[in-house]
Amino acid sequence: MPGLTTHILDLTHGKPAEHVKVQLFKFDPATSRWRCLAKTVTNKDGRTDAPLLSAEKIDSGLYQLVFSIGDYFCSQGANLPDPPFWGEVPVRFNISDPAAGYHIPLLISPWGYQTYRGS
Repeated sequence: MPGLTTHILDLTHGKPAEHVKVQLFKFDPATSRWRCLAKTVTNKDGRTDAPLLSAEKIDSGLYQLVFSIGDYFCSQGANLPDPPFWGEVPVRFNISDPAAGYHIPLLISPWGYQTYRGS
């Protein structure tokens, strides 16, 4: 599917990660600043209800997704230090072909994470 999507899987509990805050930023080389494009939370399937960027709004450039997994694991009753080891997970990636679909899965635990370009 064209556009940008994500989903999060909680490896500790073996389920989708619901109610995780997700923010999408795009780097502006002219100002050397990150511009926030979207803020949302994941649903019961660990996905966002709509693409973070639709095919019409996506363009080439450097992007960053920020996932608030510390808040999520605290809400799940995980025994974490204060502050949590992973409060936020930033994932930076480049979009070179705006016509292609981009899916960024995130696999999480309180002590680690993994991401890749999905389909």
